[in-house]
Amino acid sequence: MRFKNKHLHIACDGGAATGKSTAAKMVSKKFNLKFLSSGLLYRYASYLILKNSPKNKITFLRKKFKNLKYKEIEKLQLHTTEISEHSSIIAKNKNIRKILKNFQIRFSKNNKKCCIEGRDISTKILPRSDLKFFFVCNLNTAARRRFKDLRKKNRKILYKNVKKALRIRNILDTKRKISPLLKHRDSIKIDTGKLTKQAVLKKMSKHIVKVLKIKYGI
Repeated sequence: MRFKNKHLHIACDGGAATGKSTAAKMVSKKFNLKFLSSGLLYRYASYLILKNSPKNKITFLRKKFKNLKYKEIEKLQLHTTEISEHSSIIAKNKNIRKILKNFQIRFSKNNKKCCIEGRDISTKILPRSDLKFFFVCNLNTAARRRFKDLRKKNRKILYKNVKKALRIRNILDTKRKISPLLKHRDSIKIDTGKLTKQAVLKKMSKHIVKVLKIKYGI
């Protein structure tokens, strides 16, 4: 479904490997929305820090993200265990969060139709979004998904290590003082552990079409 000159912002939140990225990409493609993963931004920030070891991380990242084009980082391999662990650490830094938050807000302002996924999109980045989705699934399902993806690039990776990393990441995300992972009161819960990809897309599409009918009579 395509609709020109209309405004539609969708926020997708959830824990690690809950399927929010896949779902957000599917609806973005179906409804012709610009897609952005906030998690990928944090991974990119970690990648830059680990690679360059800057003396002043904040000044360094502020320069790097000032004129960054999102497409530039989509092609990079940023889903490594090292980057995952490091990104969960820098996510607690309020100054780094501010840099990435500003980037995401600029992205939403520059794109009338967009879908952003992460952990604080509904609560901090797009609190006035047209639709908010919150993704969940049990740890075993999430670990199997992440293990399957990582296994394609690293045959030596162990399932138990992937599961442990996810458990730690979710604890850090929900317990951190700055912008913790929270379900917005208006968010629609999507349990991806109980639904196929197509079922997830169908459920989300139903809510999106409903909003479009209310806003524009489409």
